Amino acid sequence: MPRHFDPALINDPFDDPGLYVDLVFEKRALLFDLGDLGRLSPRKTLRISDVFVTHLHMDHFAGFDQLLRRLLGREMTLGVYGPHGIIDAVEHKLKAYSWNLIDGYEGNLTFKVTEMDESGRAASASFSGRTQFARRDEEKRQSSEGLLLKESGIQVRATTLDHGLPVLAFALEERAHINIWRNQLDALGLAVGPWLRAFKEATLRGADDADLIKVAWADPEDRKPQALPFGMLKKEIMKISSGRKIAYVVDCAYTECNIERIVKLAKGADTLFIEGGFLERDSAAASKRRHLTARQAGTIARRASVRRLVTFHYSPRYKGEGAELAREAQDAFLRAGSEKVDRLFR
Repeated sequence: MPRHFDPALINDPFDDPGLYVDLVFEKRALLFDLGDLGRLSPRKTLRISDVFVTHLHMDHFAGFDQLLRRLLGREMTLGVYGPHGIIDAVEHKLKAYSWNLIDGYEGNLTFKVTEMDESGRAASASFSGRTQFARRDEEKRQSSEGLLLKESGIQVRATTLDHGLPVLAFALEERAHINIWRNQLDALGLAVGPWLRAFKEATLRGADDADLIKVAWADPEDRKPQALPFGMLKKEIMKISSGRKIAYVVDCAYTECNIERIVKLAKGADTLFIEGGFLERDSAAASKRRHLTARQAGTIARRASVRRLVTFHYSPRYKGEGAELAREAQDAFLRAGSEKVDRLFR
């Protein structure tokens, strides 16, 4: 399967968290968290189209100014998504600067900011360089199961976790890949054409097997039906393969509610990027700070049945012990030594 997106952590696990996801075929990228962006090249920064912020602690949001500086003067709209309060935060960031000369820029940089509260209600506002980034509020809406971004090829969902304040965790998913068997089309006498797009859309929306799909025949002179049952076409000419999925989780306490929400969000992910910044010997300190230990991160990853685990956001107290943090997480992920921790929430 071709790689439609390519995720990579921006910084060392001991530095500010941030995940850069290159959308390979779209010549753009998504960014999860806005910590220090100094390691991102200008080329990569200019590819960013949407940013997903977990919460407003400095190490997750201070990079907004770096991003603003790099994008200013570009003709583009940047989507920014985060928890309740991020609209005000962006407004205050923008108001901190003087914009009396912004008319001299050719491009109009616009921020469209969406925040989701704990009930799933979403509010949006936009800030345009043409109006010196004056705030324009938009209509509020109810987010369906935490869905923040939905496009033809990808979607991003969020859930709210507890870190002493609401924190968002995110999952990025590709839509299912629908592969049409050309040899089966030929065998049935069907033509390649626009009707296949309608067939794929019917597949994605879960059409009933009895629904009729208009088709095109290779030989238009043949007196054959103009439409065929969806169920028959589904069986004969296509194969569905699931798209890739990654999840991004930082700054949360090891509570039953948080665990359940992470497991639901990350279920079956190809890769789970999750904080695991404390060794188990310091679990009391982790609990006090409302963070996960490496072992707890591995246990959650195993319960979510993810394929690959990547831990990061390590506490600076463990400088030089990064390999031990990673090992402890992987041991729990692979089940070794995790049963005792797991029993706490059975």
